[in-house]
Amino acid sequence: MLKSYLCFFMYGELTDKKTIEKVRQTFDNYESNCFEILLYKKNRTPVWFYMQIAPIRNEHEKVVLFLCTFKDITLFKQPIEDDSTKGWTKFARLTRALTNSRSVLQQLTPMNKAEVVHKHSRLAEVLQLGSDILPQYKQEAPKTPPHIILHYCAFKTTWDWVILILTFYTAIMVPYNVSFKTKQNNIAWLVLDSVVDVIFLVDIVLNFHTTFVGPGGEVISDPKLIRMNYLKTWFVIDLLSCLPYDIINAFENVDEGISSLFSSLKVVRLLRLGRVARKLDHYLEYGAAVLVLLVCVFGLVAHWLACIWYSIGDYEVIDELTNTIKTDSWLYQLALSIGTPYRYNSTGSGQWEGGPSKDSLYISSLYFTMTSLTTIGFGNIAPTTDGEKIFSVAMMMVGCK
Repeated sequence: MLKSYLCFFMYGELTDKKTIEKVRQTFDNYESNCFEILLYKKNRTPVWFYMQIAPIRNEHEKVVLFLCTFKDITLFKQPIEDDSTKGWTKFARLTRALTNSRSVLQQLTPMNKAEVVHKHSRLAEVLQLGSDILPQYKQEAPKTPPHIILHYCAFKTTWDWVILILTFYTAIMVPYNVSFKTKQNNIAWLVLDSVVDVIFLVDIVLNFHTTFVGPGGEVISDPKLIRMNYLKTWFVIDLLSCLPYDIINAFENVDEGISSLFSSLKVVRLLRLGRVARKLDHYLEYGAAVLVLLVCVFGLVAHWLACIWYSIGDYEVIDELTNTIKTDSWLYQLALSIGTPYRYNSTGSGQWEGGPSKDSLYISSLYFTMTSLTTIGFGNIAPTTDGEKIFSVAMMMVGCK
C-alpha cells in the first residue's frame, strides 16, 4: 500500500530526493501540495510531471483517500526526439504542443499553497444552513468583488441562523395575532416586532450581495447575476414579509377593514418557511436532527390548526343576523364549563360580552388539536356545528398521515 501511493516504482536515479521526501511528508501530514517531479515509465523512459495532491475527507473529518493529478510537462523540461519531430528545434516542438492543447498553460498555472489548503471544521459543516457546502477537495476559493459575500462564510452562516430563528418566531406569532385579532398595544412586543421587520429588511439588502450556486455547481459572484436571481426568486416574498403591519394595526383610529386586511397580509410571512425547508434538508442525514425537526413541525402544525379552530368557533358562536348566541358552539360550552359565560349587554354596547380569556381559549384550542392529531380525543371539547365537524375531519386526516 505504501509503495502504491508514494509511487516508489516510478522513481529513478535522476528523481530528486528532496522532492521524494516532500511527497512523503505531504501524504503523512494529510496536506495539499504540488510538485514538479521526474518519474519513469515501465520501459525506463523519463517523464516530467506536475503533480497535485489533495486529501479527501469524510463527514467525520477523516482523510479517506487522496486526489492526485498528474500533468505531463516533459515538453517544458527537455527536448524529446521522435520520428515526427526529428530535426525540429525545441521551440518548434513546444509550439506544436501548445497548439494541440490550448488548456496546457491554464492547467500548469502554479497554485498558491494558501489557496490549496481549504479545510472546514466539523462545527462549520453542521452549522451551515445550506446544502451547497464547499467540497473538501475544492482547489481554489472563488474570487469575489469586495462588496460580495460568500454564501458559505462564517458571517453568512451566523446570519442565516438568526433569520431562521426569527422566521420560526414569525410562524408562531403571525397566525396567533391574525386569529385572535390582537393589536400590539404592548410597547415591548411592538418594539420586538419592529426589530424583526428591520432585520428582515437588512436580510433583503444582504441577499442582493450574496453569492449563490449556479445550475452547473459553480459559485456565481457577478453582482448583476446575483440581483437578477434574487429578484426572480424570493425578493417579492421577502419584501412583503418586512412591511410593518403591526405598527399600522397598533393605531386605535385604523379602520377595522384596513386592520383586518393588514392582519391577513401578515400571513405572507409564512412563505419564508419555504426557504427554511430548503436549507434544513442538509440535516436529514442526522437521526437526532430529524427527530427534533419532526417534533418542531408537529408542534407548529398543531399551533396553526389551533388558531384556525378558534377562528371557526369565534365566527360561529354569535349569529350576527339575529344577534343571538349559538349554544351548540364549542366556545359557548367551554365558557359554561369554566364559569365565564357569555352575556348580552343590553344597556351599554348592545353586544355580547364575557366568555373565556384569550389565554384559556388558546390553551383549549391547542389541547383539542393535539388530541385530534394524535387520534386520542377525550371528547371534553368536541365539534358540534357543521363547520367545526368539517374542520375536525380534515384535521384527523392530517393526523393519520
